[in-house]
Amino acid sequence: MNQSERRATASLAAVFAMRLLGLFMIYPVFAAYAHGLKGATAETIGLALGAYGLTQGLLQIPFGLLSDRVGRKVMILIGLLFFAAGSVIAARAGSVEGVLIGRIVQGAGAVGSVILALIADLTREEVRTRAMAMVGATIGLSFALAIVVGPLLAASIGVPGIFWLTGVFALCGIAITFGAVPAQARVRRHRDAEAVPAMFARVLRNGELLRLDFAIFVLHAILTASFLAVPLLLARTFRLGEAGAWMIYLPVLAISVALMVPAVIVAETRGRMKEVFIGAILVVVASMAALAWAEGSAVAAFVALVAFFAAFNTMEAMLPSLVTKIAPVDAKGTATGIYSSSQFLGIFVGGTVGGLAFAAGGARGVFLLAAVLALIWLAVAVSMRRPVRSSNRMVHLGAIDAREAAALAARLAGLPGVLEASVAAEEGTAYLKVDRERFEAASLDEIIGAQGKVA
Repeated sequence: MNQSERRATASLAAVFAMRLLGLFMIYPVFAAYAHGLKGATAETIGLALGAYGLTQGLLQIPFGLLSDRVGRKVMILIGLLFFAAGSVIAARAGSVEGVLIGRIVQGAGAVGSVILALIADLTREEVRTRAMAMVGATIGLSFALAIVVGPLLAASIGVPGIFWLTGVFALCGIAITFGAVPAQARVRRHRDAEAVPAMFARVLRNGELLRLDFAIFVLHAILTASFLAVPLLLARTFRLGEAGAWMIYLPVLAISVALMVPAVIVAETRGRMKEVFIGAILVVVASMAALAWAEGSAVAAFVALVAFFAAFNTMEAMLPSLVTKIAPVDAKGTATGIYSSSQFLGIFVGGTVGGLAFAAGGARGVFLLAAVLALIWLAVAVSMRRPVRSSNRMVHLGAIDAREAAALAARLAGLPGVLEASVAAEEGTAYLKVDRERFEAASLDEIIGAQGKVA
């Protein structure tokens, strides 16, 4: 990466972090806080916790498409203003309905896809994967930090204070966007990073991609539902006040990350994606079932939480990689956009059905519901195809007409180790999916010659 690319990636990753910290800090403390709000019931608390996922999921792709027309930074500004406004509404609310409205408005600031598109605008093809990986790492770190810090902040400034702080974070994100993110030469459509409407039908007909969309939907539904019950379990089992919950979350997350790393390495380097994938689902089932009867046993609760977050982190690392491997070579951005929307809709459904389960059966009802959801997920996942060990390549071609593009795509598709090839004439870019073990870059160079540069 050159200096401009490092600056763009770091600053936009920071904008991501500003949003996610505020959202995730609410998770471990919201249920206990919301019980004291006017009109609070188990059902409305769950709905309020997951509500931002509804608007986030519905608006994620439209925000990205609109940014192609009006500009990336303009849409980031609009989105972060929505996010700040929703935070203020939630902070000032004295009823659960008021918080619900605030969470819906927060979710309307669906700028994730726009940030990724701007990163694509500001980075070269050959370093873009590294830039996206840096953003992914930022998301993971933000989640871990927020879960640990949230209870400490709630004890000192209260949950309304966290909402106010979230609003400040949104304004900081605006300042970073306009003060630190480099100016872009022009807005470009990037099929590897953005949704393309013409590709929707093709992606939605792909059963393997739908299986992954369902996976991220259920995973985040379980996560959101479980945070309606986990704080109560910790309070009853570990006898810790709100401020002391970090003493459980910190080692749980640290150990779970340590367990996740070798699992992902085995999956990626030894071609054991399917085995690790199915194993992680089984761990989710077992951990949720264990949590249902863990109250009163500190050891059982701690081990079950470590197991769940190890499986959760493993899935969070593996699923985007699987989407990339399975998606049509020229529709990776579209597949990723639908996948991301599925994640947020899972958050909404998890909060909603989790609240219903809590009303019916308390914390145990929530964990049992989560176990059932995981079993359904297992039934859907068990017949998944073993993914090919592939990687994606892009070649910037420059100006090329449609007839030349079609002829070049046919020649590229015939190269040894090339699994799929597509040439987008309007972008002057060739997209290839290759078998890492059989592909020879020299054969590609012979065809491209001086016409392009491989990324």
